[in-house]
Amino acid sequence: MSRIFLFLATNMAVMALIGIVFQIFGIQGLLAQNGVDLNLTAVMVMSLVVGFSGSIISLFMSKSMAKRSMGVNIIEQPANNAERWLLETVYRQAEQAGIGRPEVGIFDSPQPNAFATGANKNAALVAVSTGLLNTMTQDEVEAVLGHEVSHVANGDMITMALIQGVVNTFVMFLSTVIGHLIDRIVFKTERGHGPAYYITSIIAQLVLSVLASIIVMWFSRRREFRADQGGAQLAGKEKMIASLKRLQQASEPQDLPDQMAAFGIAGGVGGGLKALFLTHPPLEQRIAALQSMQ
Repeated sequence: MSRIFLFLATNMAVMALIGIVFQIFGIQGLLAQNGVDLNLTAVMVMSLVVGFSGSIISLFMSKSMAKRSMGVNIIEQPANNAERWLLETVYRQAEQAGIGRPEVGIFDSPQPNAFATGANKNAALVAVSTGLLNTMTQDEVEAVLGHEVSHVANGDMITMALIQGVVNTFVMFLSTVIGHLIDRIVFKTERGHGPAYYITSIIAQLVLSVLASIIVMWFSRRREFRADQGGAQLAGKEKMIASLKRLQQASEPQDLPDQMAAFGIAGGVGGGLKALFLTHPPLEQRIAALQSMQ
């Protein structure tokens, strides 16, 4: 919870700073002189509430949504030696990482992949695909589990949700201001909001959302390197490298759906502009980073 309060406090401090800057440079007065009746404080508060609401709700619903959308079969009583080993390995790594025991599950997918999710690092979910269990050795699976447990221990689910909340806030704030300015100054709407406000706001929101996504995905890729390092510490550097090399051999790697994608072991591939929107760095970069790790 302290992480959430810290991000909320940081976001409110930044918004307050914007308000102070607007006051110092007389932007509010300048807007009033041009007939722009915009209450920036109210817009800031509304943007903060709307910006964080979706990401916080998604965070707290992430585990239940993942179970349903991915069809995760939670291992409560191991049905065989493979499930027993899976459970024991995750519990051992969780203890090493200093977190509570996550739920452990398996989902049916031919693609080798895994993910971790949950709002509380002491009550998270770690799930692996049947494809991963069928294509990787036990050592490689152990490294993948270490990677996912590291995501949980690092608080990546909470951090990414809060980063998304911050960028949502600024997208909402800036698009509202831009729409209002265009509506009042360019199209001279005197009362209420004309069509120009809605059209401009929507366009600004789309453009700013794309730019915001680049920022969020950059953070996601940075955290993948850190999770790889955590997996190397929990399972062994060579095992972690071997698991990533195994993923390189997988044909047509695919992203996990939506919110789980940032916390899976494998991500999509792409170059050029597409690379800016990937949740994961290229596997060759991740392998190189591990090889250079002391």
